Amino acid sequence: MPDADRPRQEVLVSVDIETAGPNPHDFAMLSIGACLVDDPDIGFYVELQPTTDRVVPSALAVSGLSMETLKNEGMPAADAMRALQSWLTEVAPAGSKPIMVAFNAPFDWMFIADYFHRFLGENPFGHSAIDVKAFALGAFGGDWASTSMPNLARLFRPGTVLAHNALSDAVDQAHLFQEIRRAAAAR
Repeated sequence: MPDADRPRQEVLVSVDIETAGPNPHDFAMLSIGACLVDDPDIGFYVELQPTTDRVVPSALAVSGLSMETLKNEGMPAADAMRALQSWLTEVAPAGSKPIMVAFNAPFDWMFIADYFHRFLGENPFGHSAIDVKAFALGAFGGDWASTSMPNLARLFRPGTVLAHNALSDAVDQAHLFQEIRRAAAAR
């Protein structure tokens, strides 16, 4: 158990997901990618069996995932969340706390939190996440529109274009967040 006077070590984990639509109540999470912000080569990826057949065609078009293929080859959602929880335990051992970092964290977090609670009864990330967009806005000012991926990538990591593969995007987000943090610390 951590000493009350000493804060727990935080392990920043970049997370990205692909979904079949805009909310976890009506649409399935289809894939999860995660990596350590400070070591993006340490990663996790899983594709899930859909929990519902509802689809927003443009959401599938973005990811290129197939509902039919995932029904046959994806991991059951409960198993996928157990696998993610197990990976988080490995990278954020006892005495530390995994902190979710995402680009547009409110979207990704709502699916992750819903699936963890629905299938495992708890969310190892807790009730919050670091949003890269909000972090950049707080650190550098401007307006919300200036925190789009194309704008932030142009400023901090030129050439970054999200592939809409959950692990690849989690890695790109981790690198982008590293650069934004460095620039903010240098101010």
